[in-house]
Amino acid sequence: TAIPVVQQLSHLPIVADPSHGTGRRDKVLPMARAAIAAGADGLIIEVHPQPEKAMSDGAQSLTPDQFSETMRQLRRVAAAVDRTIAGPAA
Repeated sequence: TAIPVVQQLSHLPIVADPSHGTGRRDKVLPMARAAIAAGADGLIIEVHPQPEKAMSDGAQSLTPDQFSETMRQLRRVAAAVDRTIAGPAA
């Protein structure tokens, strides 16, 4: 990932997009884990209550339950690399 390189070159926060970056729901979690471990300051993750009926980006959208599980796992990854994730714990 280029996240550490970009952080050295910029003072701006680095936000990763594992949804659009992969285009596949089954790849969002592994890409998000990698981004957090690499030092991303934020993530953009698409969520839709019925991804199969979404007008766009359904193939990469997580359901709310999948998003909750993703956040649970990302908090564990963040803790393993001495970081925290802001927001309410689920």
